[in-house]
Amino acid sequence: MKLGIKGIRRASATATVALTTGALIAGGALASTAQAAAPKAPSIVAKGGFVMNNGTGKTLFTKAADTRRSTGSTTKIMTARVVLAQKGLNLDSKVTIQKAYSDYIVSKGASSARLIVGDKVTVRQLLYGLMLPSGCDAAYALADKFGSGKTRAARVKSFIGKMNSTAKSLGLKNTHFDSFDGIGNGSNYSTPRDLTKLASSAMKYSTFRTVVKTKSTKQKVTTKNGGYRYMSWTNTNKLLGSYSGAIGVKTGSGPAAKYCLVFAATRNGKTVIGTVLTSSSEANRTADAKKLMDYGFKK
Repeated sequence: MKLGIKGIRRASATATVALTTGALIAGGALASTAQAAAPKAPSIVAKGGFVMNNGTGKTLFTKAADTRRSTGSTTKIMTARVVLAQKGLNLDSKVTIQKAYSDYIVSKGASSARLIVGDKVTVRQLLYGLMLPSGCDAAYALADKFGSGKTRAARVKSFIGKMNSTAKSLGLKNTHFDSFDGIGNGSNYSTPRDLTKLASSAMKYSTFRTVVKTKSTKQKVTTKNGGYRYMSWTNTNKLLGSYSGAIGVKTGSGPAAKYCLVFAATRNGKTVIGTVLTSSSEANRTADAKKLMDYGFKK
């Protein structure tokens, strides 16, 4: 069928409209894709925050990421990291629990693994007691065991020195430790970026990964009289079991630190790891961490 001049014009106009509509639809689809690829950064209660892709090291979120703050018991990540880096480490070697560890807990009103004087506890078990219930007694026992010196005070000082030399070797320029457990003397500090890098380094140790992803454990320890008892410890990290893919890492709190959390999760082969410091409550630090991990997985 032949078209007249008017028919050709109408057909041309119709084709133009169709092409324009298609272009608009395609453009809209591209815009939607772009929006999906660039999610809006979340707002968090914590005064400081940082998240990175653990596989690539790429930064995904920052909020005052290099501001030095008190870290509370997230300090114990370094305590564990120093222990695990010891040459010829025997995780099954036993440590006898001293009265000094118990007295320290009482004097500081500190979180405890409820270790009993005279019991013989393995280094591996002390790591569980350190990271799950955040036992300052376990931290003291490890510092005493792995520090150098003839006196307990010298060994503890030596161990803290190892914590600081390790921080330096990892390039943590805004981190300093003056205690083995986070109950500092005014010079115990780090930043969200540094703590995240520290946690990423610690997660390279299989024992550390196993411990920090454990929700609860029951450990058989040897008593002073040669018998045994069971110690039960529950992880203070509420992300485990409540956030899909959560694999760690460590909570922290204190008068200056407020509420802190170093966190990590893996989904579809991607691991995000990060830190929130100085949040206003336990619930808010957990909510902050979930927001940041959700955001990190979308990036």
